[in-house]
This record gives sequence, structure tokens and C-alpha cells, in this order.
Amino acid sequence: MKPKLILPAEVKVCATCSYWDGERKVDTELRLVVVDENCEGECLVQEKSCSGLNEEGEKTRDCLWEHLAPDEPVDPAA
Repeated sequence: MKPKLILPAEVKVCATCSYWDGERKVDTELRLVVVDENCEGECLVQEKSCSGLNEEGEKTRDCLWEHLAPDEPVDPAA
């Protein structure tokens, strides 16, 4: 079994970004993201492969890191 990491959803790494297309499990109630230690995925903004633990957003301005929280429901009456 591969070691798993449990990350608070607020931590700014690729695995907690809504634009990262990699394998992860998200617990929305506890606001946690669970990934394999060496997880890989694709950044949909930069169109490149990257580690889920990459802190790209902290180093470059090319990153559009977006919190993984679900969108607020839209009120059709508004």
C-alpha cells in the first residue's frame, strides 16, 4: 500500500487546486484532500504534468490556484 497524505484543503499545493486533474479523494465536510505520496496529475491551466505536492502557485505568476471548495448554489430567483 502506498503512503497517503492528508492535506487541509486550504494548503496551496496543486492537489488542493480545482485546476489540478490528478487522483485524489476530497472530504468536503472535513475540508481534507487525500493523495498518494508521489501523486502526479495535469495542471489544466498550464497544460503540463506536475506533482500534487507542487507549490507552483507560490513561485510563479502563471498559476491560477483556485480553492477546491464547491461552488455556492445559484439562486434561480435572483
